[in-house]
Amino acid sequence: MTELEDLYMRMLKALEIEGLDIPIAAIRFFRRDDWIPEILMGERPGNLTLTCCQAVRQAELGDSVLLMERNMGCVAAAISLGLVDRYQDEPLSGARVYTEIMREQSGAGSDFIPPTPKDFTDGLVYACTSVGRLDFCLFGKKDSGRFRDVSTARRAVAEMAAIQPPIMKGIYFYHPRSGTLDLTPDIVLLSLRPVELTRLLQGLQFLTGKRISGSMGGLRSVCSDLIARAYLEEEACISSYCLGSRLIARVDANRMGMGMPYAVFKEVVKGLEASRTGYPFSLYSGSVPCANNSCTDPI
Repeated sequence: MTELEDLYMRMLKALEIEGLDIPIAAIRFFRRDDWIPEILMGERPGNLTLTCCQAVRQAELGDSVLLMERNMGCVAAAISLGLVDRYQDEPLSGARVYTEIMREQSGAGSDFIPPTPKDFTDGLVYACTSVGRLDFCLFGKKDSGRFRDVSTARRAVAEMAAIQPPIMKGIYFYHPRSGTLDLTPDIVLLSLRPVELTRLLQGLQFLTGKRISGSMGGLRSVCSDLIARAYLEEEACISSYCLGSRLIARVDANRMGMGMPYAVFKEVVKGLEASRTGYPFSLYSGSVPCANNSCTDPI
């Protein structure tokens, strides 16, 4: 058993709810001058592209994924995770999950030109309706865009954490029980019900006394809010998830995200174990998950 898997099992045990399962994904960065083991290169998604939030969901389900620039399905995530320059003025090559939605709704077919990373950074993609770029819409002619105008979009983008300039070659997403190699993750991401998030925050505070300040938005929640921000600030971060997470990755409606550096995850687990008698989680309303979304039918 790896240290990561041991920590994960200890976390579940400390919550003292029989059969409790918490979706988890470990994330390991490979910088441009790092060597990526050949066995991990074999875990790229073939000729497909995946968004960051899809890769996280795959990892939670036990399927490891290595994403690089050529198979990252979301331009925004490629920026946030340091795979491409935010001001690159050429579209990423090939079909990408996110921009293929634009292509399909635009009706332009093979004439469609995907937005560049710079188009995202400059707010044109997110304020597409305001600037008359209906080819960048996601939901047809009545799409309002993600922000009312370019200045609002630029303000929002400026506050989205991003690993820039781009220094990453690949990002490996894996489950503690299924990773091909015994790797130490940079970031651990948990998908939590609010009651579970409450208890994990209490465990972290028990040892440190530190509060967590939530900085989140309606876009780039996984790649920026939960991974890049946690990596750059070396702190735990939380998010209510975003458009892509909810519509493309289909994150469960009753869950929120918590991303943290590996060292912080260790603190969380130790704090949970040390504070069990002070925070009796089994007595919390909703601590026992409900089957079929019916709280009269506990698992």
